[in-house]
Amino acid sequence: MLPEVLSTNLTSLNEDQERIAIVADMVFQEDGSLVSSEIYRARVRNRAKLAYHSVAAWLTGSGPAPRRLAEVPGLDENLRLQDRVAQRLTGVRHRHGALSLQTLEAQADFAGDTLSTLKLAQTNRATQLIEEFMVPANAATAIYLAAKNFPSLRRVLRDPERWDRIVQLAAELGSQLPATPDAVALEGFLTRQRTAAPEKFPDLSLSVIKLIGRGEYAFDLPGGEAPGHFALAVKDYTHSTAPNRRFPDLITQRLLKAALAGAPLPYTIPELKELAQHCTEQEDAAAKVERQVNKSAAALLLSSRIGAQFDAIVTGAADKGTWVRVYQPPTEGRLTLGFKGLKVGDRVRVKLIHTDVQRGFIDFGVA
Repeated sequence: MLPEVLSTNLTSLNEDQERIAIVADMVFQEDGSLVSSEIYRARVRNRAKLAYHSVAAWLTGSGPAPRRLAEVPGLDENLRLQDRVAQRLTGVRHRHGALSLQTLEAQADFAGDTLSTLKLAQTNRATQLIEEFMVPANAATAIYLAAKNFPSLRRVLRDPERWDRIVQLAAELGSQLPATPDAVALEGFLTRQRTAAPEKFPDLSLSVIKLIGRGEYAFDLPGGEAPGHFALAVKDYTHSTAPNRRFPDLITQRLLKAALAGAPLPYTIPELKELAQHCTEQEDAAAKVERQVNKSAAALLLSSRIGAQFDAIVTGAADKGTWVRVYQPPTEGRLTLGFKGLKVGDRVRVKLIHTDVQRGFIDFGVA
């Protein structure tokens, strides 16, 4: 998105370099609930550049402290404190209905220039720490703009239109959900299923994600009633924490700077409405490209295995087609034979029929 001088330097928190920033300063109670928040501009200095995997290993006791962690006085306790707060924030959010979803996202792994396999992306304690502070920071940003009588670009996920199928899915697993969308009830069901069948939970999560639908960007006027974010259980929410890689965040940062300075809106109302729609459309287009690349990589890996059989789960069932995800390598394909009567969440044994690497097509039939 940005020239290298920006993406790897001026907008990157390089070690021991001052950077201009917008700070979301939040105060939490002992139980993890938010007491107050303040937004202001500042110069910040990154005292240590750390890697997620090494910090996560240290936090969980499965690895040594990163070198810079030991060299910067007080940094270890600072990170421990952040981790404790993040764990409490997790508990608060899930009690309010934030959904505990665990997906299996595959990424192409190369040996030099040769595709060797697809590996599952793993979340860890350090990435969770960052995510747990991003959520309230984005909420605080939306609240600040509203308090300043500024419009905003909200990130929303509406109540699921296919809630009836989620209710049916829960019933098939012995649980009862309300007839109308209820995030707290759904989170309770997900928590029970994670405990009862952890090995099957990613499949259940994928089914729920498909049925919930995709998020979008929505223009919101002060005093308006934005739909909120169903999966995060947050009413006021925007994207603001990644202006160097996501255009909606850059728009929000410009709005924040104008609000902080008491300056006029940097956009007209019609422009903001158009940008909300444009950002949603471009995000969907980018997601399609990413899916296409992953599908082509999977098709390449499977091209020599025509006729092989796989365990799979139905991830999509509509007039335009039925889709399944196989477990190894973790990828999706279209079910072209024997799909009649199958629903999202059903388990099925499939046989590989055809692959097309250039178009990323993988076709299965019921075995």
